[in-house]
Amino acid sequence: MTIPDGLAGKDVCGKAPTGSGKTIAFGLVLVSKLKRAKPAQPTGLILVPTRELAQQVCDEIDLLDASRTLRSTAVFGGAGYGPQLRRIGSASVVVATPGRLEDLISRRDIDLRAVQIAVLDEADRMADMGFLPAVRKIMDRLPATRQVLLFSATLDGAVSELISRYQRSPVRHDASTPESEPDIEHVFELIPKDRRHTRIAELLQEHNQLILFCRTKHGADRVARNLESEGDRCAVIHGNRSQAQRERALDDFKRGRARILVATDVAARGIHIDNVPCVVHWDPPDDPKDYVHRSGRTGRAGKRGVVVSLVDPSQRRSVVRDMKSIDIDVQWASADAAKAPKVRPGDVGWLSGRPAPQTV
Repeated sequence: MTIPDGLAGKDVCGKAPTGSGKTIAFGLVLVSKLKRAKPAQPTGLILVPTRELAQQVCDEIDLLDASRTLRSTAVFGGAGYGPQLRRIGSASVVVATPGRLEDLISRRDIDLRAVQIAVLDEADRMADMGFLPAVRKIMDRLPATRQVLLFSATLDGAVSELISRYQRSPVRHDASTPESEPDIEHVFELIPKDRRHTRIAELLQEHNQLILFCRTKHGADRVARNLESEGDRCAVIHGNRSQAQRERALDDFKRGRARILVATDVAARGIHIDNVPCVVHWDPPDDPKDYVHRSGRTGRAGKRGVVVSLVDPSQRRSVVRDMKSIDIDVQWASADAAKAPKVRPGDVGWLSGRPAPQTV
């Protein structure tokens, strides 16, 4: 949908669910249109919210650039400046988190005046107040003639401000149709935390691997320690981990050395891991939209996935309210019914995958 307009030089707004190929959509435009850049003067710029997504997007650009005409590099905080500066010197495409790129600009280590195409990936996250000031400063430095491609799960709120400020008559494409939604079964279980380790063991027996999301960094560490004390190898990823630790955790999970990836929402956006069968919400997210992004780590590229929310009884009402805001109808299922016969879409109780649940 977006590639023809991108190749034609138009500004593009793309709205699509997770795992729908947004990186390929803008990546093909960059590698098709850009030429090799002068040192530290990239012609392509991609802004992303997390370190892991920066490296992942950089790797995808390299795969798409079969002729090796361009060089891409990822720059992000939590890593040394030296190696990143050396790579910037020969890179035509820079994939960056806003904070580190802002630092490099202030140090005069990079010049953005030659940028021809700029991409705002995960723009709804980039529009949050934590990122927005840096994003504005960066975008304001780009030449007036640049092309801007913006991809987001939503195109309202602060995202609309970015659109009106930095795009010119953008062409809009929306791929978030019912047909394009991932094939994900959503399960909601009322279960106190002192009974959850048994439930995780059951889910591991059924799915072999899973990603488990916690709300806080300390909570993620605590849950991982408790699960490992029961013999389950865990990899942990959150903001207090060094870049090397985060990369090692993802690699351990991808290679099957760890059966559980325990993470905060730093891993909820953009990160692609092949064939993740199950996502578990140990804690509900602070923002209901993050439920969608967390859940999007499974059911990718046409695969089927299962998302299990373990909800403390005291959180029952707030979870129902939050899920209603993102158009998910909660049907509660007892964890004891986990081994009950599966039902098909359209049957009573199909949303939770359990027979005859209580609808709230």
